[in-house]
Amino acid sequence: MNKVFKGLEDKRETGDVWFDELKRTRDIGPAIVSKRYEEFNESTKSVHAGQYDDPTTNALGTPIFQCSTFMLNENTYQAIGEGRGRDEMIYTRYGNPSQWSVQEKLSSLENAESSIVFSSGMAAISSALLAMLDKGSHIVSSRDIYGGTYNFLYEDLDRYGMSVTFTSPTDIAEIEAAIQEDTKVLYFEGLTNPLLKIAPLEEIVALGKKYNLRVIIDNTFLTPYNIKPLDLGVDLVVNSATKYLNGHSDLVGGTVSGSRKLIDRIWPQMLKNGGSMDPHACFMLERSLKTFALRMRTHNANALEFATYLENHPKIKRVYYPGLASHDQHELAKSQLKGKYSGMISFEIEGGDEMAHLLLKKLHLPKEATSLGGVESLISLPYNTSQASLTKEQQREIGINDGLVRLSVGIEDIEDLITDFNQAIKQIF
Repeated sequence: MNKVFKGLEDKRETGDVWFDELKRTRDIGPAIVSKRYEEFNESTKSVHAGQYDDPTTNALGTPIFQCSTFMLNENTYQAIGEGRGRDEMIYTRYGNPSQWSVQEKLSSLENAESSIVFSSGMAAISSALLAMLDKGSHIVSSRDIYGGTYNFLYEDLDRYGMSVTFTSPTDIAEIEAAIQEDTKVLYFEGLTNPLLKIAPLEEIVALGKKYNLRVIIDNTFLTPYNIKPLDLGVDLVVNSATKYLNGHSDLVGGTVSGSRKLIDRIWPQMLKNGGSMDPHACFMLERSLKTFALRMRTHNANALEFATYLENHPKIKRVYYPGLASHDQHELAKSQLKGKYSGMISFEIEGGDEMAHLLLKKLHLPKEATSLGGVESLISLPYNTSQASLTKEQQREIGINDGLVRLSVGIEDIEDLITDFNQAIKQIF
């Protein structure tokens, strides 16, 4: 097992209080197998990082440690007494080998010191925010964020004596103007839902440094394959693992990655909220992550080709995709995303919501469903799904117009998707 704090032996021997030692450092992890394959590329990391091959049975791949508790010993008692219980197996809500394994894989992909997996994306978001805030804290966030996050910030923070200001995710001047004396966190999405606006991360990080604020980025739409926010100076990155990280529409989960110091602050908040990921879900997530880079390459390539097809179709009024030259932030997309534009597309169809609903009914391949990031294409109308909690006025304010459709492009053969859309559009017009 890892020792979290180094150089404390003298303090322990003399009886001095160990947590008064300001020079302590923390190891990455925690982990059973700490090899992260950092010198390798994304597919290799996806397959190998964090995997635990059982030395007793020689089983290839991390087993499911389906247990609720672990036998205690002197090491665990000492760790509990020293406040480093996160680095010992005590109780599965605190930590489990299945959790540690998938967390190491995530940390490798995110270039993070440490990660935590949660039972849902909202468990990850709420735990990360509450751990970084205290009574009286203020947050600056975006009007374009995911509806569940918006509801948490708008409806629940006030109960904790906290407040939030919503701004444009792209206007740095407006973001800076919203910062108050009690602001503690800047919280944005790397690529917004559903209009695919790009948060200028380097400028947001610069604001965080200027005003001594934590910067937290929800990177669900992009994933660490397309961009690694921590490399740009972001403090914490969160993901809904339900989406691209798992990629098979059969798991609900969330992740937070960052420095060991900050993740250690989030861990006790997770314990209090009760949002830890169970061992079987951890096994499924780690299994799915082995094909993560392979899937993302196909999602990205398919989406760019499909967005180009839509932009040239006479019945499509507008396409929102950062890989297109017509996107308002295409130059930022090229410099920040470096050719990896995600598998998400939004578009407006002639005839408004009525025709949009008809389109969804005539398609054979894309599934009409909420969520995104699955191997199958998923399609929905934001006004009555992801942004349904917003009023019509709020929807219009962020740009959700009549006839807006959101498409999560899967890994099907792109020729088949285009053929399917052609036949569906032909039927409704």
